[in-house]
Amino acid sequence: MKLNLDGIKDRAAWEGAGISLPSYDVEKIKENTLATPRWVHFGAGNIFRIFIGGIADKLISAGKCDTGIICAETFDFDVTDKIYKPYDNLVLAVTLKADGSTDKEVYGSLCGALKTEGNFDRNELKRIFTSESLQIVSFTITEKGYALKNAAGEYFGFVEEDMKNGPENAKSAMAVVCAMLYERYKAGKYPIAVVSMDNCSHNGEKLKGSVVETARVWKANGFVDDGFLEYITDESVVSFPWTMIDKITPRPADSVAEELKRAGVDDMEPIVTSKKTYIAPFVNAEGPQYLVVEDNFPNGRPPLEEAGVYMTDRETVNKVERMKVTTCLNPLHTALAVYGCLLGYTLIADEMRDAELKGLVEKIAFDEGMPVVTDPVILSPEKFVDEVLNVRMPNPFMPDAPQRIATDTSQKVGIRYGETIKAYVKKYGTAEKLTYIPLAIAGWCRYLTGIDDNGEEFERSSDPMLGELDGLLGGLGIGDKCSDKLRPILSNVNIFGINLYDAGIGEKIEGFFDELNSGKGAVRAVLKKYVN
Repeated sequence: MKLNLDGIKDRAAWEGAGISLPSYDVEKIKENTLATPRWVHFGAGNIFRIFIGGIADKLISAGKCDTGIICAETFDFDVTDKIYKPYDNLVLAVTLKADGSTDKEVYGSLCGALKTEGNFDRNELKRIFTSESLQIVSFTITEKGYALKNAAGEYFGFVEEDMKNGPENAKSAMAVVCAMLYERYKAGKYPIAVVSMDNCSHNGEKLKGSVVETARVWKANGFVDDGFLEYITDESVVSFPWTMIDKITPRPADSVAEELKRAGVDDMEPIVTSKKTYIAPFVNAEGPQYLVVEDNFPNGRPPLEEAGVYMTDRETVNKVERMKVTTCLNPLHTALAVYGCLLGYTLIADEMRDAELKGLVEKIAFDEGMPVVTDPVILSPEKFVDEVLNVRMPNPFMPDAPQRIATDTSQKVGIRYGETIKAYVKKYGTAEKLTYIPLAIAGWCRYLTGIDDNGEEFERSSDPMLGELDGLLGGLGIGDKCSDKLRPILSNVNIFGINLYDAGIGEKIEGFFDELNSGKGAVRAVLKKYVN
């Protein structure tokens, strides 16, 4: 069986293999979409294909929409050339269930894949953006995709080029989007919602800031006029809704590719693109998923709530995001990531069968997070974290690794732990009553030594601050006490959002570190001592 429009005509073969096919006419949906585009999406990767593509598929299947989504890729053009076009833009979505079974379904809701280079695709993108019917421009390009400047506050080189060359020659994601909005402005100042669906705090604010800053520089350089700036800063015409997205979508698993091969589906092997994207014609992901969206769509929208999307106001989106990132999911992931690397784990699900590690994240969530959790009302924090700890993380068929989650930890600990620490300081005057969050932070510091609990070196995940942190740690080896070497890290407000000594836990973290680093097997011993 071939995953393409001709291949899925043999419905009996696919359905006999346990794979559901679209109930609608895929080619007719594509025809409608190109004639009356309503939704274009930047970032054609895995979470988009299975989650956002799945939302569109559900609405089309229910007769709630007669158009799909057109994808645009600004970064990794191999994805469009090797994953979309050879398979006629079809997606084979594989849901990994905790009992080892899978649900398999083909989506036909993605109706085009454009590259933001080359005259043909660029002109087609302009045509779409100048269509009055267009309602949504959405994004899953990762938080890095919105950044214009480096840590020193200087424009990246590629951003400088875009600022200098103007809309017609834009290449980076933010410049391309700004250029396309300029085309829409010139065509009729049509309204539009510009919607980040990336997993980062205040994502709509970040997106708007980058687009507006690009426009301001272009205005200063004579490329756009005052009217364009007024257009993109008027939220009643061009909105930038905030969202919260949550669905674990790991790299395509070889085991899933083998399962599909046994079922008779050809050419399912994962690839690694020239830009190091791990991708396949299928997408594997967990079943639980959440998308919470600020309901601000000046040109209308599909009935997203009928596909399970929570439509609400900005304040509630912010509360849901804060609940997840500071209490119910992300802090737990980070604790498992650093301790998992120290203890030799390669799968999060395996860690959840470790009594000490499971106990650690339960205590971070329930004992220390819940007393100050933000309750968004539309989702229960208790039910959310219960699903995380008892359904999502223990799923043995989710190939999610602590090494992946440990990436860029210096950029994450401020929101994942710092916000709860600040909440304790605000509520109690000090955070000194905390034990398990300090233990998680001490675990990260111990992780930074690059020596596991057996005394063996391991490869740390990439992090933009590794060089600076290594310099501060000064070659700490196993058995060494930290002395004052952790102080510049734990007092760094840029890392944690608060000076941890002022919060009353800096010395406690130092003490935990010295215990964790006291010799081989000390990490395990410390977990047994404090968690049991």
